[in-house]
Amino acid sequence: MKIETNRQEALAILAAMLDVSGMGRALTEADRASLVAAGHWIFGIADPIDPERLPQSDPAALAATVTTPALREEAIRFIAVSAFVDGSLDPARIGRVLAYAPAVGVEGDYIDEITEAAKGNLHWALGHMVRDNLESITGKPWADGPNLDAEALAFLLPYRDGKADAALAARFRALSALPDGSFGRAFLDHFDRNGYALPGEPDALNLVFSLPHDSSHVFAGYDTSPRGELLVSTFTAAMHPVHPISGHVLPVIFSWHLGIKINDVAKSAEGAMDPSEFWRAWARGEAMKIDIFGPDWDFWAWAGRPLADLRRQYLGDGF
Repeated sequence: MKIETNRQEALAILAAMLDVSGMGRALTEADRASLVAAGHWIFGIADPIDPERLPQSDPAALAATVTTPALREEAIRFIAVSAFVDGSLDPARIGRVLAYAPAVGVEGDYIDEITEAAKGNLHWALGHMVRDNLESITGKPWADGPNLDAEALAFLLPYRDGKADAALAARFRALSALPDGSFGRAFLDHFDRNGYALPGEPDALNLVFSLPHDSSHVFAGYDTSPRGELLVSTFTAAMHPVHPISGHVLPVIFSWHLGIKINDVAKSAEGAMDPSEFWRAWARGEAMKIDIFGPDWDFWAWAGRPLADLRRQYLGDGF
């Protein structure tokens, strides 16, 4: 949900993001681009942000200026992202995030995860990201424990070992009869273009994950490059309110930007974060009038409709 801010609050949050980004080093071009894009896409500031002219910030200053709980939560999310924009896992920058969070009374799984990552406990942090991602996707609790990786793999790849669902795959293959420009035809073309197995085929990802995730790719227009995967998950996080940071944003930042492999299904890369488009993807997700990952979203009700019409209806013309 998009939370309104006034200019003073927006500048205070941007200043805190700058404070975290600049811990112990000069700003990178990525840091600067991130601040400019956040000012434009998130806060709607018309004049481009000049990081050199932002006010000095510290946790007490942020707490004094940003007083509403919802905006404080959003502020810490933005500040946490700023710790990773340059593509490194830096304990000093994470430590600065951890000074801001208690100052404004914000807690959360993502705070715990970056805390442990900064200590070097990556296995614990990544395991909790996987758990939160699965809970966000399925809407059900998942237990921590030594079997989580195996359970996650079994969930993500359910059609192997003689468990293929030919009727389900055929239903998706029948989308080829839909006209060009329809959402369903674009969905099928997305799978064919990328060489993906369709839901129900032996090597396919679970329908529960693949249908909303790949539909978000198609709807939002993000490709399946590391950059595109990071953007579509950012779009998802802002659209879908269940574990948005711990279950969506942090996993793709670690996978696609920091080069840290999470599990045997997810791939990894370095430097895939586009700092300008990241915040635009966040704003697009916040603008969504429907949650593609929500329990009430119906793929088949969308399949025959023109993709362009769906974008106008649910996203609007501003993005």
